[in-house]
Formats: sequence, structure tokens, C-alpha cells
Amino acid sequence: MKFALRADLLDFDAAPAWGRVSGVGDEGLRWRPDHWLLVDGGRIAGALPGTEAPGPDWQLIDRRGQLLTPGFIDTHVHCPQLDVIASYGSGLLDWLETYTFPAERRFSDPEVAAAGAALFLDSLLAHGTTAAVVFPTVHKVSAEALFAAAEQRGMRLIAGKVLMDRHAPDGLRDDVEGARADCEALIRRWHGRGRNAYAVTVRFAITSTREQLAMAGELLAQHPGLYMQTHVAENRDEVRWVGELFPEARSYLDVYQRHGLLGERSVLAHGIWLDADDRALLAASGAHIAFCPTSNLFLGSGLFDWQAAVDAGHRVSLASDVGGGTSLSMQRTMAEGYKVQMLRGTRISAWTALHAATRGAAEALGLDHEIGHLGAGASADLALWDWSAGGVARHRDAVARGEVPGLEKQDLHARVFAWMMLADERCLAATWVAGRPAFERVETNPR
Repeated sequence: MKFALRADLLDFDAAPAWGRVSGVGDEGLRWRPDHWLLVDGGRIAGALPGTEAPGPDWQLIDRRGQLLTPGFIDTHVHCPQLDVIASYGSGLLDWLETYTFPAERRFSDPEVAAAGAALFLDSLLAHGTTAAVVFPTVHKVSAEALFAAAEQRGMRLIAGKVLMDRHAPDGLRDDVEGARADCEALIRRWHGRGRNAYAVTVRFAITSTREQLAMAGELLAQHPGLYMQTHVAENRDEVRWVGELFPEARSYLDVYQRHGLLGERSVLAHGIWLDADDRALLAASGAHIAFCPTSNLFLGSGLFDWQAAVDAGHRVSLASDVGGGTSLSMQRTMAEGYKVQMLRGTRISAWTALHAATRGAAEALGLDHEIGHLGAGASADLALWDWSAGGVARHRDAVARGEVPGLEKQDLHARVFAWMMLADERCLAATWVAGRPAFERVETNPR
């Protein structure tokens, strides 16, 4: 479909400056209020000022006064864990045993896996997320269901069958050769099909033997272009256990390095308990950390040091990590990420957070030619937002716009920061995937 969408366009054409608030026209930030975004054949064809409507061969969608961003990119999230989101308190290892593993066993059933994948992806779209790096379960059928559902919706999805051959309950363990065969079959069928990409998916070092980790490294070597996803250094008890299981390794991250699992397409969730050598290794390998603030806070895992990552030169993206995370909303994720950094004594801007959930995530995944921004040639993965929802947020936005007597109008960052802190999926008006409508709220509430 060929259409033009009129709204306030906000995205990035480069990374914003770290540690300060850039203004309009400064490095990275691209702000085009009241513009038409032109979409042709599922891709962005350009933009025009709102007063210069395109010709009669374009379908016009006038949503002036609303905010248009690229669809969010969630770089670490678990499809089957919608069943356990907001389950009452324990640390990571107990939480897995008590809640996560029983829920994941259900996904051996093809009907459960198909229904779960549909609910999960539709929920992402209803939160403005159009691309994701996803854990299914150890069962091949769960990965099949997820890939099929993403293909049906046209979404950019990175996923793969989870590898776990030890320290997991019955019904959630595989073996090295069986897992290899499953992965090979899934790679042949799904990698590069539509917008799907395969990720060799190691649950974490605790649940894979050395033999399975070596097999995972062999898959990456044999199939250039695959991704790798796993968890690292999330919880201090987990880190201690990894040290006991792999005494030959210098660190938790070194376990993955020794087995050929670190590279430019490696996504490692959490990375809280890393040291300077680990961060240097991330920078040298091109691997990046998916920062999961709501999960880290909910499970009491710790406070991620984003400043140290910047100093070391490795990339950071943002991720919900549902179900340890408490919301699929990337605004809620950004807001909690800001608070985590404040507790560490670092203040990040709204631009830093928003970039890490859009173009920054795309760059970390090597997909910035396709997603994460509103530049010409990108896939038209779009999210249209109200600036506020509810009386308090509407009043706060009015203050930012200078519409409250006695208070001065604020700059764009102040307005976007308030949106980031107060918005959630209630503000989402519509989502498009590759130019196709994927979600639309029945009633909209502009501004």
C-alpha cells in the first residue's frame, strides 16, 4: 500500500551524545514536527512538510498532533513467559525452578506453542514493538510456532530453539546430537525466510555442558550470518555457580569466548556482574549487552553499569526480558533504565534511552539498514503514539507545551522525557509492520 502519514516524526540518524541532552539539530536527533512520512511498497520513501501533501495517488492518513517513531526493538524477551509475568518474589535461580520451567514445559504441545506465539507477538505489536530477539523453549515445535507466527505478521524476528542438556527438569532437557539436528533443521527452514533469522540460543552456561557449548560454537562457525543469544552475569549466585562448573574459565563471559560464541551477532542479556576485562572482550568481539532494567529490579539481580559499557566501547540495547521483566512496554523499560542509572550515579537522557530501543538496537544487531529509524529505504515498521494518556500525563504534556498559565514552554527533550516516564501501551494509537497495519486502537486520544 502507498500511503502518507502526517504526524510529528522523531528518530535518530546517529547516536546521540552520551552524558548530555542534545538539542534539535545536534548530533543524532532527527525531529520533524508536522511532516508526512511517505510509505511505498512497505518501505519509507521519504518525508515532506505537513503543508506539502503528496499527490492524489497517495492515500493520506492525517494524524497531526500525534508522535510517530520507528517500531521498538526488544532485544531480549521470552515468548513462553507471559504465563509467569508478575509471579511473586524470589531470586533468579529459584524463580526459574518455581515458575519459569513449569510454564515452559507446556510448550512441547504444538497447540500450546502456536497459541502462545500468537498471543506473544500480538502483544508485542500492541505495545509498539515490531522487532524482537526472542527465546522460545527447548522444544523444536516452540521455535517452529514462533517463526511461523512472525512470518504471518511480517515481523523481524531473531530466535532459535533453546539449548539445555543439564541442570533442568524432565521435559526441558535435550542432548547434544538431538539438539544439533533440531537446530540444523530449523536453520534450513527458517533462517533468512521472510524476516526471520536464526539465533543459536544457549539458555545460560549452567544449563549446557561443555560438549553442547562446543556444538553451539560449531553451528555458528558452519553457518555465517547466524545470531547467538544467551544470558550472562545476571545474578551473583549464578556467577558463583558458573565459576564452580567452569573453573578453567577466567570469568562467566570467558566461558562463552572459549567455545566460540562471541561475535558481532552475539546478544548477551544482563551483564551486570562483569569486570573491565569482560567489557574489553565485549568491545573487541563486537558482542553487545541487552540491558533489562525491569527484570533486574524485579528479581533483585543488581544495577547494570551503562557508563562502564560506554567507557569500554561496547554496545548496549534495551530489552523487556518478560517474564522476569514486568512489562512489554519499552517506555516502561526506558523509564526503569533511567532509574537504574540514577542509582548508579549516572543520568541518561531520553535520547540515549530511546536510541537504545530503536536505531541503537538495530545497529547492535547489524540491521540499521532495515529497521530502527524513519530514513528513506528502511522498512515501514512504525508506531504512532498519543503524547499522553490520563489526566496527570495530559496536564504534564500541557505544561511542556506551554499551555499552563504561569509556566514557560519547555524544550523538546523535556516533553519527550515526560512521555518516556509516563507513557505506556495506552498511548499507542497504531502500529505498522512493513507498511501493513498490525495494530490499531479502537479509540484514539490525540495529545
